[in-house]
Amino acid sequence: MPKIVDHAARRDEIALVACRVVAEHGFENATVVRIAREAGYTTGMIAHYFDSKQEIILAALRLMLRRIEERLGRPAREGETLEEVLAESLPLDAQRSIESAFWVAFWGQMSADEHLKQINTWVHGEYTRLYGRCLAEHWPEWSGWSEAVQEDVLGAIATFLNGLTAGALISPVEWPAERQLAQLKVQLELWRVWARSAATHRTTPSRPKTVRRVTRPRAAGL
Repeated sequence: MPKIVDHAARRDEIALVACRVVAEHGFENATVVRIAREAGYTTGMIAHYFDSKQEIILAALRLMLRRIEERLGRPAREGETLEEVLAESLPLDAQRSIESAFWVAFWGQMSADEHLKQINTWVHGEYTRLYGRCLAEHWPEWSGWSEAVQEDVLGAIATFLNGLTAGALISPVEWPAERQLAQLKVQLELWRVWARSAATHRTTPSRPKTVRRVTRPRAAGL
């Protein structure tokens, strides 16, 4: 009896391997040959599922988005804080670091590819939608704020998470999980206070500044 193959699962498997290869070696070095070798398949097997490297990358993007939607879209656990929920999108462990490194590598490819820019715009919109759902679930006053205030808060939080992700990947020693969570908590508190003020005044108050840590200058070459 011939073996039954779950083709959707195999496509996801290849996409996940591609994500890891891109995260470890960069886009240029993430060849179909290398992806096939890392996945334990022949290039012919890969070609059976994907026509090109770009198709593999797009499948990896869809897989990453689906995984983050599963993490952010689940019902909140009892006692779980907002920063703990949103932290699902941060590089706090090995798997999320790989996913985050893949996203950052993808950002580096967009400037020369209009199609990738459009995809990134869509992905950013999906992330923002997920963040909004989390905020609505944890902040009772969220639904009472104007659309403009909500958009400002969502834009700021999404930008902060992107920046924190990049910083943590570049300098993991300086950004351990505990510090990432602490900074996220501070930003959420600042923007919640700002939004409450904005919702009760006709004129929009000044936006809170992103909290940055002052570091000592380093010796050249380090």
